[in-house]
Amino acid sequence: MEGVPHPIPRTVEEVFNDFRGRRSGLIKALTTDVDKFYQQCDPEKENLCLYGLPNETWEVNLPVEEVPPELPEPALGVNFARDGMQEKDWLSLVAVHSDSWLLAVAFYFGARFSFGKNERKRLFRMINELPTIFEVVTGNVKQPTEQYANHNSSGKSKSSAKVSRQSESESKVVKMSASKDEDESGEDEEDDEQGATCGACGDSYGTDEFWICCDICERWFHGKCVKITPAKAEHIKQYKCPSCSSKRARV
Repeated sequence: MEGVPHPIPRTVEEVFNDFRGRRSGLIKALTTDVDKFYQQCDPEKENLCLYGLPNETWEVNLPVEEVPPELPEPALGVNFARDGMQEKDWLSLVAVHSDSWLLAVAFYFGARFSFGKNERKRLFRMINELPTIFEVVTGNVKQPTEQYANHNSSGKSKSSAKVSRQSESESKVVKMSASKDEDESGEDEEDDEQGATCGACGDSYGTDEFWICCDICERWFHGKCVKITPAKAEHIKQYKCPSCSSKRARV
C-alpha cells in the first residue's frame, strides 16, 4: 500500500519507467535486502503484500481496503508461506507473483489511458528486454538481447544470422524494415513482401517473436510454426523449411 502519492504514468515511456522503478525495488527486497524482507514477513501477522514502488524502493504492508483498489494488488499473504518451504523456494515463489503483478500494473495503465495496439506492443517489447524478477532471483538471467538500434546496419544474412538467438534474428528483422524503405525507391519489393509474412501461417511479422529463414526457398517462418527455438537454431548450419525438406526427400 503506497503511502506517498506518485505521478500517474500516462505514456508508454512513463509506464515503462514506472515498471522499471517498481521492478528495481522488488529485486532489492528479494536480493540485497532479503534479510530485512524475511524479517518483515512474519507468518504470525495478518495477510501481507510485497509492494514495489516507482522510486525503486519496496515495502511489506497490508493490502488496501478500498474495493476495487486503485491499482491491481500484489499476491496476498506472502508471509504465510515463509516458514513452510525452503527460503530459496519461497523467494522464487514471491518473485513469480511479483513479475505477474508488475505486468498487471503496467497494462492497467495501458488500458486506463487507452493505449492502442502499437503502443501496447512497444510497451511489452521494452519490458521484455529486461530479465524477469524470477530470473534475477534464481540466477537464471538469460543473455540480454542487444538494443534494436545496434542492428540498423545489419544485413539479411543467409548464414549464421539466421540460426542465432533472438538478438541476431532481430538483425534480420531490421533488414526487413530496411527493405520497406528500399521499396519506396522501387528496390527489393519482392524480398520485402516475402519477409513480411510467415510462410507457414501467413501472419504478418511481429518483432516480439523469433523468426527463421529457409536457406533453400528463402521464405521466413515463425519459429513456433516450424518448431524451431532460438536455442535449437544455434546448432543448425543450413535451415530447410518442412516444405523444402519434403521435396528433397522425394527426389
